[in-house]
Amino acid sequence: MDHDAASRLRRPRQPPQTQQQSLVWQAGVSESSLTPSPAESGTIYASSTGVHNSNGNSNGAGTSYRRRRRSTLVDVEDSIAVRGDGYSNGAGDVKHARSASAEDGDSDGASPTTAEHQRKKQKRNKPTLSCFECVGRKTKCDRGRPHCLACIKRQTKCEYAHVANVLEETTRSAANERRMTKGPKKKGDALKPTIPNAADRGFNVNRLKALGSVSTSTGLLSNVPYSAPGSSNVFGIGSEHPFANYWTCDGGLPEVISVLPEKVQSDILLTRYFECVDPVYPMLHRQTFYADYEHFWSLSRPEKDQADGAFVALIFVMLALGTQFVTSTSPRERKQTAEFYASASNQALRVSSYLSIASIRSIQAMVLITYFLINDNHASDGWAFGGVLMRQAYAMGLHRDPNIVVPDASPFEKQQRRKVWQAVLLQDTFLTVLLSLPPSATHTDVSVDDLKQDDASIATDDPTDTDYIKSSWTLANLVQETICSPRSLDVPICTTVRQKSKLVQDFRTVYRTFPTVFRYWDPQVLTEMAQSNKRVVRQTLFLCSNYFHNLMLVHASESADVPVNVRGTLEAAHDAITAFFILFQLFEAEARVWWVFNHRAFLEALCIGNVLREVARGEEGGSMGEDPLFIRARSDIARMIEIMEIMSQGEQASETARTRVQVLSELLLPGGRGGEGDGMYTIGMGV
Repeated sequence: MDHDAASRLRRPRQPPQTQQQSLVWQAGVSESSLTPSPAESGTIYASSTGVHNSNGNSNGAGTSYRRRRRSTLVDVEDSIAVRGDGYSNGAGDVKHARSASAEDGDSDGASPTTAEHQRKKQKRNKPTLSCFECVGRKTKCDRGRPHCLACIKRQTKCEYAHVANVLEETTRSAANERRMTKGPKKKGDALKPTIPNAADRGFNVNRLKALGSVSTSTGLLSNVPYSAPGSSNVFGIGSEHPFANYWTCDGGLPEVISVLPEKVQSDILLTRYFECVDPVYPMLHRQTFYADYEHFWSLSRPEKDQADGAFVALIFVMLALGTQFVTSTSPRERKQTAEFYASASNQALRVSSYLSIASIRSIQAMVLITYFLINDNHASDGWAFGGVLMRQAYAMGLHRDPNIVVPDASPFEKQQRRKVWQAVLLQDTFLTVLLSLPPSATHTDVSVDDLKQDDASIATDDPTDTDYIKSSWTLANLVQETICSPRSLDVPICTTVRQKSKLVQDFRTVYRTFPTVFRYWDPQVLTEMAQSNKRVVRQTLFLCSNYFHNLMLVHASESADVPVNVRGTLEAAHDAITAFFILFQLFEAEARVWWVFNHRAFLEALCIGNVLREVARGEEGGSMGEDPLFIRARSDIARMIEIMEIMSQGEQASETARTRVQVLSELLLPGGRGGEGDGMYTIGMGV
């Protein structure tokens, strides 16, 4: 037998791990961390080198295994008894305990110096995710991009480590992947349906049943508050066919072109379109459109008959939208003329086989037709038509990065593809928010950051329009990701307080990325700006209305662990509905036409009323009459009813406005109907 073999035989066997030691290690507490204070004399405790008493004496490494078991058990019991009297058992002790347990398993006689060295080697190298400025100042960092809130307040330079930026981009990329939201589990048909958002409560759910979600029914209160939608009328809006049939079987495109108005009349309507519609949805490139438009009018009649049907459809729908904003004709005449032009646009698409042959022009025409149908009180048809539009946009590959699918295209063509996809995504996202239906524009790799101003090109865009498009696009991405899918299934937007706080911070981060011109929207400032730059005023109002409406939905979200943020909801709702008040004050004729803006303001008023009623039920109800926030909220409701009453009277009376007045009065005014179930609550207007 050689010397090494003899040494192994003489080496004492490692004693087995005791149950008490396993308990200590599983609890994350090292034996050495359970050492009592010197005042506890006579207490025996364990260490890695032997058994000690409180007087500092040691029995050495030769202590029997039975004595070690007893000392370990005593230590565990003492630690449990006195843990609340100053003993440390924090995260650091857990870490050292695991390290010490591993060391004891390897060598029972390891020296303290070696053990400490091994503990240091096993320390986790956690990357710093906060910005350098907050780390240096030891202040809390919200890790917002491109600047954290703390650096914005301090007006200091905000920079992050490379690894922090990589992790942030990875998180965002993962969030943009395909998502599936699970609906609430069904526990029985007899249970009362839960409504996870305060913006959707305050009415009898059993009285209004929709094919979609509960919040869908809330939105439709502005149209048919007492009738359930039938199979032929999905949303109860605009039951007749949207496109009147004026066309013969063999007329084709020449028949459509024959009804074009005179060029002078067309020029007036197009001017109205670019004044009222294009600022809100700047999808078309004005210079290139007018170049093609003037060329079309320069053609002879036979040459016009051979023109691109999609471009003819685009001209007609722009005429239809421009007609909606004309104020020199009667409402009846204006409606009939606009619907006739829209029918001509649809017919031009039909004869050009738009379902099998898609182009940028046809997609642009379809986007505008959808907006026309919504403004014309045909939201059901607009939603269905938008579904066809989405399929066509996917078929054209507009959802893909132009650098991948059309690498040889000119920079201008790539830019147009990005702008058209943004218009499709924006329309889909915010329409699904209002109707609480699932989004469709969910699969894309087109980046917002790729939409840049090409100064080298002759056909340049307005820089303010580019900023507006990017801001709307960024907001739509966040809304689609966090709000659309949960609301379509009546599940909470946020399930934890931390998630809600993070989402609110994400919205504020997006708002900080808006250019300064879109964030200063004080009523007096906008009134002065409207004298010189109406385009920016319209863009500011639409962008801020969208932003604060969705922020309101986040604050109003509720779950088992997350209460409604009453003040946050009322603050956001006030900012959102104020945008509509300013629009009505500065551009009353346009405010009457925009169904989307009207409907958002109506839902905001409903949300305010629901929150006020729930506060009145609770313990805070007694202080409602004194709190300036609640007083302002009641004033917002009163102002909304006042505007709706103005819209429901006179020559330009709107039936939809009358219904909205009725709904708001019944839900919010004294003596009105309460809401869901058996509780009837009213709110005094105080104005």
